[in-house]
Amino acid sequence: MILARVTGTVVATQKNRKLEGAKLLMVQPLTLEDTPRGGELLAVDGVGAGVHEKVLIVLEGRAASDAIGKKAAPVDAAIVGIVDTVDLP
Repeated sequence: MILARVTGTVVATQKNRKLEGAKLLMVQPLTLEDTPRGGELLAVDGVGAGVHEKVLIVLEGRAASDAIGKKAAPVDAAIVGIVDTVDLP
C-alpha cells in the first residue's frame, strides 16, 4: 500500500464496461513526510474519498480490482482507505 493525496476528479463519458459507475480520481503518492513522490496516478475509488483527502492506494492489478469489488476489471490503482492520521515515532 502507498500513501497518497487525492488531487482531482476524472470524468470519462466512455470507459470499459467493467468500470461503469466507478469513481475515478487523480492521486499524488506521498512520502511519510507528506512530500510528493513520483508522478500522479489515476485510481479507482473504492471508499468514497474526496479531493484533498489522504488515502491508501494499492498498485497491483488483481489486488486493485478485487479491492473495489470489480473482478477482472482493468485497474492498475485503487483507493482502499482514507487516512485519518499518521503517527511516526
